[in-house]
Amino acid sequence: MAKGLTRHLRSWGSRVPSRSCTGEQLAGTVYYLDDKECAKKYGRVWGGYELVKPVLAVMDPDMLKTILVKECLTHFTNRRNFLLNGELYDAVNLAEDYQWRRLRNILSPNFTSGRIKEMFSIMKHHSHKLTTCLQSKARNNEVITMKDFFGAYTIDVMASCVFSVDMDSISNPSSPSPFITHLSKLFRFSLIPFMFAAWFPIFLPILELLGVSLFPRSTTTFFKALVEKVRAERNGSSQQNSRDFLQNMIDYQTASGPENQTQNKGLTDHEIISQVTMLVFAGYETSSTTLTLLAYSLARNPEVMKRLQAEIDSTFPNKGPIQYEALMQMEYLDSVVSEGLRFYPPAGRLERIAKQTVKVNGVTIPKNMLVMIPVYALHHDPELWPEPEEFKPDRFSKQNKQNINQYTYLPFGLGPRNCIGMRFALVMVKLALVEVLQNYSFSVCEETEIPLTMDPQGSVGPKNPIKLKLVTRSVECN
Repeated sequence: MAKGLTRHLRSWGSRVPSRSCTGEQLAGTVYYLDDKECAKKYGRVWGGYELVKPVLAVMDPDMLKTILVKECLTHFTNRRNFLLNGELYDAVNLAEDYQWRRLRNILSPNFTSGRIKEMFSIMKHHSHKLTTCLQSKARNNEVITMKDFFGAYTIDVMASCVFSVDMDSISNPSSPSPFITHLSKLFRFSLIPFMFAAWFPIFLPILELLGVSLFPRSTTTFFKALVEKVRAERNGSSQQNSRDFLQNMIDYQTASGPENQTQNKGLTDHEIISQVTMLVFAGYETSSTTLTLLAYSLARNPEVMKRLQAEIDSTFPNKGPIQYEALMQMEYLDSVVSEGLRFYPPAGRLERIAKQTVKVNGVTIPKNMLVMIPVYALHHDPELWPEPEEFKPDRFSKQNKQNINQYTYLPFGLGPRNCIGMRFALVMVKLALVEVLQNYSFSVCEETEIPLTMDPQGSVGPKNPIKLKLVTRSVECN
């Protein structure tokens, strides 16, 4: 443990995760709400134990700059590895070192602004279905479980953009398909492997040889079969010309050739399956939760919602069709979404492993030390964010955001290993929010939990479903 931090040791003892986790959150105790108390008591750097494993928590912006950016590729490239990743061992967010860099370089062209713009019409198809589906709910003054509808929207967008498959989940949001059922349990891993990993890491290679995995085998088998089916149906058909994520990966594989795959330059069949499986899940879980929490925040702050609707109406008069360039230039929309991601970051914590002993801003971090970055606590630090428990989009206005230290705002991480799908997710979220608010206003009701009870484990989100009502906007509002 770094010198001077031993007095801050804090045992997180028997706490273990039970909620679904993704990417950065996979593995470890993720009681992100406790981090605020630790930061208040110990400052922006403290040490602790996760069961028997020492952990260094870092909220200092200068140290974060070094860990996430300057020394990312040399000392802090990797996240925690349980060795129990099963069939998803080669997903880009779980891969390490050279394999991660190779996969990242191959996948990055899928997420350029040009590629996302090509998929915008697909997103619009599903956002229109979403607003149409909500008409009867608003007309009948029904209480709506927001995650059901935003979850259906995001899964339909992901399935279409990744596989060119229309799941039509929006038409039946309360009756999840096997696709959604498998996604929802993808990371509800067994506690037994976790306990072994935490208490008896020496046995991890044995568990791996026995086929023990943090991920349900039935789920990974389901997605493997789905990808293979789509590829088989696509062979020899006109769909080979589709520009979805799967086809882009197949095209790269074909262009690389078998000899390059042998030299680890091209994507293998297994790598393709792992990437699309993780991509669909990550897009579904984080984007649907972000939209749900944004709807809740706007319902609780009607003056913010009205101001956003005024910008929407001036940008797209008379409920006109949403255009990509105009959507991306909406300043207040960007401020609202940014504040929503500050208030409720998709990952409550980030993790990195020190590959060698290294000194960062005077703190010695030993080799193999788990460095935990308490994003939720960082985003709610009153010294960095005045009135952090207030929803204030103007923090991110054009005038104010230039004063924000970028290392204090990490909804998608930062540096070479940030979230690869950040741009795609933001477009998907902004489009749905704008199209819904063109037609409806969010409203709290008796069933709305105020304040929210946050789930202390896993990804940042409410413990109970968020329930709201929709009020149809009149023509005069536009």
